[in-house]
Amino acid sequence: MPYSFFRRIGAAAVFVVACIALTTTAHSQNSQGPQPIPLTPSIVAPVDTPYPGTISLLVDVTNITKRVLNVHETIPVQARDITLLYPEWLPGTHSPSNPVAELAGLVVTANGKHVPWVRDRVNMYAFHLEAPQDAKTLDINFQYLAPLDSKRSRISSKFADVTWNSVLLYPAGHFSRDIKFEAAVRLPEGWKFACSLDVKSQNGNLVQFKETTLNTLVDSPLYAGVNFKRLDLSTGPDNPVYLDVFADKPADLEVTPEELQYHKNLVIEAQKLFNSHHYDHYDFLFSVSDTVGGKGLEHHQSSEDGSRANYFADWGAGVGGRALLPHEYTHSWNGKFRRPADLWTPNFNVPMRNDLLWVYEGLTDYYGNVLTARSGMRTPEQARDVFAQIAAVFEISPGRTWRSLEDTTNQPISSSYSAIPQAWPSWERSYDYYPESDLIWLDADTKIRELSGGKKSLDDFAKRFFGIDNGSYITSTYTFNDLVKALNTEQPYDWAEFFRTRVFEANPNVPEDGITQGGYRLVYNDNEPEWLKKSESIRGVSFATSLGFSIKSEVGGDSHGNLDNVWWDSLAFKAGITPDMQLQAVNDQKYTSAVLRETILAAEQSKDPIKLLLKRGDEFVTVSLDYHGGMRYPHLERVETTPDRLDAILSPAK
Repeated sequence: MPYSFFRRIGAAAVFVVACIALTTTAHSQNSQGPQPIPLTPSIVAPVDTPYPGTISLLVDVTNITKRVLNVHETIPVQARDITLLYPEWLPGTHSPSNPVAELAGLVVTANGKHVPWVRDRVNMYAFHLEAPQDAKTLDINFQYLAPLDSKRSRISSKFADVTWNSVLLYPAGHFSRDIKFEAAVRLPEGWKFACSLDVKSQNGNLVQFKETTLNTLVDSPLYAGVNFKRLDLSTGPDNPVYLDVFADKPADLEVTPEELQYHKNLVIEAQKLFNSHHYDHYDFLFSVSDTVGGKGLEHHQSSEDGSRANYFADWGAGVGGRALLPHEYTHSWNGKFRRPADLWTPNFNVPMRNDLLWVYEGLTDYYGNVLTARSGMRTPEQARDVFAQIAAVFEISPGRTWRSLEDTTNQPISSSYSAIPQAWPSWERSYDYYPESDLIWLDADTKIRELSGGKKSLDDFAKRFFGIDNGSYITSTYTFNDLVKALNTEQPYDWAEFFRTRVFEANPNVPEDGITQGGYRLVYNDNEPEWLKKSESIRGVSFATSLGFSIKSEVGGDSHGNLDNVWWDSLAFKAGITPDMQLQAVNDQKYTSAVLRETILAAEQSKDPIKLLLKRGDEFVTVSLDYHGGMRYPHLERVETTPDRLDAILSPAK
């Protein structure tokens, strides 16, 4: 046979072998599945070294109608490869909550020439660029597009809450305390402002602040607006404290002498509680408005606070939310000056860990409620009602059976990653580390008083733990062991076990020992507290402890029957009622809160069920509830055989 034939056979054989090899390889790859593409390199970690030079920042707030803030930054540069960060993890929110999607129009130039940037493919808050060789500075321009939705917005035609974390970029690789900023703001003509930063100069509507560090800048928001009044709450020249009020209308700024004294009392009682302060001066930045959303966010030398427009005008209707200012003020000691170690981070793009939020927020909530009573913002009876309501809600909320309180401290992070609201909060549990911690810390306070024969209390712990280093505002971190050690110093007890069973384990038992040790017991009756009646237009109407649901509030009148919440495993839940329904009628009468309340009270003397007509979408549903237990408003009833420790806690400090 000719050689050429063998060559053809050989070529064919090679082709066959190759096909077999390719088939085998493909089969092998398919059996293994795809392989991952390597992630982009991590953003450079921050180190504790100064960033060279000072960053200048100008924020123009004059485009208030469109709610657009225009930003200009000048950043000194030495390195060529630069990563700029938009703050992500914010102190006080305990989560990656700064919305980078609201940053727009980002343009970078150097020496008048465009410098291209690229967003990190994994970290949406990081922007990479290469500075030209001859560039000494980078000029950065962008806009912050505030929400137009009035429920989310903190900017209106008459007011603006300028949070610096929303209007700046900063270089990666440094601690925030090592980056210097010189900030300025241009306000609409005629607007006034308040801010804890020191002013360097003011020329008309252009305000220039003194140089400060990035961490202090972000911790020092600015309120500005048309209608403004500053109230002096200082206890003396060594403790300057101010209430900076911004309102929709001048009439909303009017404060009675009695109301002013309550707020002055707050500062007095806080000083007695902590026996120190950790600020040069303190400003309550306070909006009273129906056109911008409410707020409560702590800062070291100020707080961002927001309430309804009639906060002063209708004082009696605001009892439920009265602890806002005391809570945020307490944070100057607990949360800002002293902070859980894993909630302190070197810059605003390093993740936080929240496992001690039941101290950071929970203990603050307890002290806030105590200070609200001691200052006179709530009467002792109103303060007891608040604790009764907290306990009553947990008695009908079974989520405690599967989820520990400690696990709820993850809620700020998990909620930031999901825009879907909870359908069944009494089962899912969310921010329970606030109210449930009130009961736990009341338990601790009354236990200390009981064991010490009334000689010690949680007030003594406050002075020991938060009152150190008077005048310093350098953050001092703490751990769980530090907390337990300090409590044991005040009153020896197995505090680690105390918190293990109440915080770290799922426990179906509501922590009501503080109420009983305080000389009271939780009871239910048909007597609605007067302050609760007045607050229904704000807080909605609750039938939670009776039928098992609550109704949303409607501004300016009675609710339209839109359900707000249905408690898991309640009578309403078992009857098939869901939170997406609207209550239309009660026993064939059009729904109003008064009609439903009267029907529940009448059912105490009747065997007839309560008939409800509800609407879900286009579907109408009729439900009969065999209920005859009355309204069941929670109250605390005095038990004379136990010392009255709770009222001692709520009384002004001596």
